[in-house]
Amino acid sequence: MRQMREFRTLFLSDIHLGSRAAKADMLVDFLRWHEAETIYLVGDIVDGWRLKRSWHWPQAHNDVVQKLLRKARKGTKIIYIAGNHDEFLRDFQGTHFGGIEVCDRAVHENADGRRFLVIHGDQFDAVIRNARWLAYFGDIAYDLAILVNRAVSRGRRLFGLPYWSFSAWAKIKVKKAVNFISHFEKLLAEEAQRDGAHGVVCGHIHHPAMSRIGAVDYINTGDWVEHCTAVAEHEDGRLEMIVWTAPAAASDPITPALPARAQAA
Repeated sequence: MRQMREFRTLFLSDIHLGSRAAKADMLVDFLRWHEAETIYLVGDIVDGWRLKRSWHWPQAHNDVVQKLLRKARKGTKIIYIAGNHDEFLRDFQGTHFGGIEVCDRAVHENADGRRFLVIHGDQFDAVIRNARWLAYFGDIAYDLAILVNRAVSRGRRLFGLPYWSFSAWAKIKVKKAVNFISHFEKLLAEEAQRDGAHGVVCGHIHHPAMSRIGAVDYINTGDWVEHCTAVAEHEDGRLEMIVWTAPAAASDPITPALPARAQAA
């Protein structure tokens, strides 16, 4: 029988509420069975870009907001790191909304003393910085890839096959995408070192990862569009990647937990 899991910290990013691709029902189920003293929302929680194009806000998206606000009222510390899709919040840094604090970046200290820079990561995406029109075009292309995902998933379900993500496969197989991810990870690790942190927790590229880059622990929380992943900190400082496969399904780590104490940067 499923049991409530309690953690010191949870990190979630790239939920994209307001997008048809957001798996809000999955996240509501995840939040129902996971508690934490602190929750970091690591950007792109609300998809302002898509809401500008067309309004889409079903009940499940409202349920996610209400669930988070309820946790905040009950004492969970919630820190919202703005991303590029919800960049309008960057004008409200330091503001509290219903007990949720808005920031551009934060530094989180693990129970074992390691310090992690928490940042969405779009600041290190050259396309976002220098060719915003291309970023919007890429966003539309990503929507199309998600539609392909849905069609493929329906076909696979008919044959009793598990979920398979076309867009995630493309990221891994296309050389330019692989190079972009590698470069992005390197830049974020370097920024953590400049801040004197032992690691970085980010989102943005929808590519869940827990790895070591030089002397830095690189953690990407993934997303709630394709992967339904979150990062959890245990009471001893260990970090675990969780994948939420379906409502009423158990969650399992998709990568090994990092040791409670990694080598300092």
